[in-house]
Amino acid sequence: MSELADIQSTLRMADVHTVEVAIVDTYGHLRGKRFPVDHFLRSVAEGGCHLADAIYIFDLHNDLVDSPYINMGKGYLDTHLVPDLGTLRLFGHRPGYALVFADSLEPPHRLHPIAPRTVLARQIARCRALGYSPLVATEMEFYLCEADWSHTQSHIQYSSLTDRSDLESVLLAMRLAMIDAGIPVESSNPEYGPGQIEINVQYSDAMTTADNTALYKSIVKEIAEETGLKATFMPKPWTEPSGSGMHVHTSLVDVRHRAPGGGEQPHEAASSNAFASSEERPNDVMSHWLGGQLDNAGALSLLGSPVPNGYKRVRPYTFAPTHVHWGLDNRSVMCRCTVGADNANRVEFRSAGADANPYLMIAGLLAAGADGLERRADPGPMSVGDMYDDPGDAVPLPANAADGIAAYEGSALAAALGEEFSTNFVLMAKAELDKFVDAGCDPAGDEVTDWERDRYLEFT
Repeated sequence: MSELADIQSTLRMADVHTVEVAIVDTYGHLRGKRFPVDHFLRSVAEGGCHLADAIYIFDLHNDLVDSPYINMGKGYLDTHLVPDLGTLRLFGHRPGYALVFADSLEPPHRLHPIAPRTVLARQIARCRALGYSPLVATEMEFYLCEADWSHTQSHIQYSSLTDRSDLESVLLAMRLAMIDAGIPVESSNPEYGPGQIEINVQYSDAMTTADNTALYKSIVKEIAEETGLKATFMPKPWTEPSGSGMHVHTSLVDVRHRAPGGGEQPHEAASSNAFASSEERPNDVMSHWLGGQLDNAGALSLLGSPVPNGYKRVRPYTFAPTHVHWGLDNRSVMCRCTVGADNANRVEFRSAGADANPYLMIAGLLAAGADGLERRADPGPMSVGDMYDDPGDAVPLPANAADGIAAYEGSALAAALGEEFSTNFVLMAKAELDKFVDAGCDPAGDEVTDWERDRYLEFT
């Protein structure tokens, strides 16, 4: 039976009447079109559909940013969306609906270089060319708020199973909706902020994790709205309470090995973690991967904090790192490494904000790690103790948007992610910084203003 026939059977058995074809814009917002199931099966599943490529230069409020690649002079061309049928999801919280992610093409039938899914796909291919398949997990934090954006709690009760137990029905609806949509939820808990929540999802291959994370954010917002609440992934909604981050865990599956004759054959144990032999410290492969992330950390800051508000997380004792360093089980470092856990060994990158586009953040980390593998990068000495109190010689991370832009622009990471994408991304970051400054906000300050909340609460 063909893939399309399998999908037709699945959709019919689930009584699906509408299929959503989805992509994400530069800020990670799900966009696309809804199709009656018969039209989807007859035409769109194999023939695709079209959407204006202007979505890749939308800011958070859909204003168009000037770009040399997408503009009125070029006519704001259609991008051809090609459904990736293997990503089909059925929705339990919206019976009758299904979703499929799509790749974005531009004439003449090449992957659109600015599309986030394209940027990630190229870095996955780069890792595989080095003999490794990346596994990734994201940890997402968000605030669950009242309908007027006030706090659902007046205090912090980290991981409480008692406090505001009435909110559990909302979180249950979120977990079940994710599970129904094929997102493998592991747990949820209150985080270190009043009304801040984390829902943890099992690792997967890099593209599936990016798809899952984009859909996770959409489902959280949708369920919150349906229950009379609001949810935000704004990185720093208020001055005092904790900001919300996206921690990204990466490891590598060794997918080939050198045969006796010098050639390369598929690895017999393709599920083995290339970091698995790391016991008291990272092994060589893990060290080089880690070293690449450390060396590219400054440039990665712009991917992790695409709007100026995100840099207000980069402050001491916020559980967000302020410097470039690594350690083992230490929440004051940027890269927290799990060793001695066999196939669970991994590198946790703790710098990104919850508003980061998951495709772009994961792509940046894969590019940085691949760079480390190629150069056999040395991560340097391990950090021990309170790295807020004494960061030693560690390099500071960019603490404002201008520094983040400067660290990315012209960097090796920007080149690795592609000239067209990086040029466009920097232009969008600069346009957002201009709006921030024009509104009278201080990019280097600590106070979170009403203007920031008006601009970012609803739209991140």
